[in-house]
Amino acid sequence: MTSVSALCCLKGCLNGFNFSSTVPHIPRENPIQLDTAFMGYEVVIVKGGQRVCGAGAALGSAPLVQSKSYFEVKIQQGGSWSIGLATRQTDLSLTQGGMDEFSWCLCSDNVIRHNKHDLYRLGCSNSLIPNGTMGDTVNNLPQEGDIIGVSYDHIQLKFYLNGKELEYAVSNVKGTVYPALYVDEGAILDVTFDNFTYSLPNGFEKIMLEQSLL
Repeated sequence: MTSVSALCCLKGCLNGFNFSSTVPHIPRENPIQLDTAFMGYEVVIVKGGQRVCGAGAALGSAPLVQSKSYFEVKIQQGGSWSIGLATRQTDLSLTQGGMDEFSWCLCSDNVIRHNKHDLYRLGCSNSLIPNGTMGDTVNNLPQEGDIIGVSYDHIQLKFYLNGKELEYAVSNVKGTVYPALYVDEGAILDVTFDNFTYSLPNGFEKIMLEQSLL
């Protein structure tokens, strides 16, 4: 990513921010946010660790250690993006998730990927990719402005589009996993770890720090 594109990315990330000489009341920040210690070199994180743009991946600052975890991501600006889970062994320079053995993601081309394999394709009634049968198309595809929910119970990883569960569940997620966001081509993603827009799936909670589970 060039210095010019980086500047444009930062400008886009800061869009909507108003700077003033007064000091407003700042609510207590959620300790869980995007982790600047685990992001790609060309990634920009702003908005208190809740917004990512640039080119590459960023991980959340806390793993999904509780029984049932949930978080949301808003597609603030379109482009190339991926949303899901990854371990800290994933290649943070990658601009698309699911391209190594350490990440499991829903991508902007409407495919759920892991280890370079296309597992499911959204918008098809017969969604399994390996048999080559695509089925009839439908219209529930993520777009700019939509909110993607992510739930994980250590058995299945599931995605939600504007509060509605997608029928494609991913199993065999292995290792200690973190929220993972990948961006490129002008994409901007906003992650939310509490105060969700949509109701959580039954039994699921926001991501909790390990000491909170004791």
